[in-house]
Formats: sequence, C-alpha cells, structure tokens
Amino acid sequence: MTQTDLVIFDCDGVLVDSEIIASRVEADLLTEAGYPISAAELAETYAGLTFKDILLRIEEKANIPLQSSLIDRAEKINDHRLATEVLAIEGVHEAVAAVTTQRCICSNSSAHRLDAMLTRTRLKPLFEGRIFSAKETPTRRPKPAPDVFLHAATTLRADPRRTFVLEDSVHGIQGAKAAGMRVIGFTGASHSYPGHADVLTDAGAETVIRRWADLKGVLAALSEWSDA
Repeated sequence: MTQTDLVIFDCDGVLVDSEIIASRVEADLLTEAGYPISAAELAETYAGLTFKDILLRIEEKANIPLQSSLIDRAEKINDHRLATEVLAIEGVHEAVAAVTTQRCICSNSSAHRLDAMLTRTRLKPLFEGRIFSAKETPTRRPKPAPDVFLHAATTLRADPRRTFVLEDSVHGIQGAKAAGMRVIGFTGASHSYPGHADVLTDAGAETVIRRWADLKGVLAALSEWSDA
C-alpha cells in the first residue's frame, strides 16, 4: 500500500452544508441586480468559485455591468447566516476523526468565515492549526488555481502525489489536479443535483462518495490501486 501523506478537505459543501445557504443569498442579490438566477442554478454552475469570480463570469457571459458593492453585501449577509445557520454534514465528525494520517482544510472562504463555521459545527478541534484559506496564501489566488493546495502541502511537508483531496466542485477538482493531487468527489450536501457525480468524475475525480461512512474504505482502496 502506498503511504498517504495528507488528506485535504474542502470546507463548503464537503464538511459543512453551506453552499445552499450562500447560493440562496447570492442568487437573491443577482436577481435584484438584474440577472435572474435560481439558487440551484447558481450552485450547479458556479460552485467552488468566490462571489467575485462569479460576478466576473456573469458579466462576461451576459454582457451586463454588476456593481462591486454586491461583493460586500454578499459577504456581510453570508457571514451572518453561515455563522448562525450552517450545519455539519451528517457523519463528517466520525469520518474525519478516522483519518489517521495528516489532514487539513483548503478553502476559498475567508479565515474568519471558516473559523465561524467550524466553531459552530464543532469541527474546528479536528483541524486546529491546519486550516488554509486561499485568501491568506502568499499569492492569494483562489481555486481553481492550485496555490492553496500546494501551500498546504509545503507547510505540512506532504508529497502532492501522495495527497488525497475531497471536493464537491469542478473548480476545486481542477485546482487539486493542477497541484498533482488525487481527488475524491463528494455529493452529500444539500446543493447536490442529478448528474453531480458524473460532472465530478468528468472533471478528474477518481471516484465519488455520497456518504461519509464510505471514506475510510475508499481511501484504503485507492491507496492499494495506486500500486497496481
């Protein structure tokens, strides 16, 4: 069996059921600004991107100007709602605790938002000192750039080739693959949609899980498979 140096978890939509909350907030703001979109459509199309990048892509696609003030409004509303409403995804505490190798979080969310969500969901002690926000890496480039993954691997002295990443979005998978890491897709959050698993597989996930109870066996199987 190949040694696993590190297991990286995305946060939003993987550890905590936050994507659906943020998508509702951001969809309401975009609709109000003149770009009608549902929370489900936003989550499916733009999951894993920062709201700033979502605005830039919508501006390019629809050729309409969107005020940058929407970013600050979304941040404030999301910070409040996520800190008071977000829940951990069922079974995640046990699954994370069962990972005996190094583990960490790599997220596009800000450090203060991560702290609030992880504190509320009682996940913070499982990752204390190993929580990486893309906004606080040397380059500050968010996923799909690989920077946050590579920063975590360097900090924790892990070989990217012996690192597994848990991701729920295409953009997250693209970043992890660009970092030279192996990816397991996750579809167990409320924002998941029909065909989600196929989308993640097409993006480069080696396999996809929906239940956290399956993580231990999948990690073991993929480690064995790498020797084949």
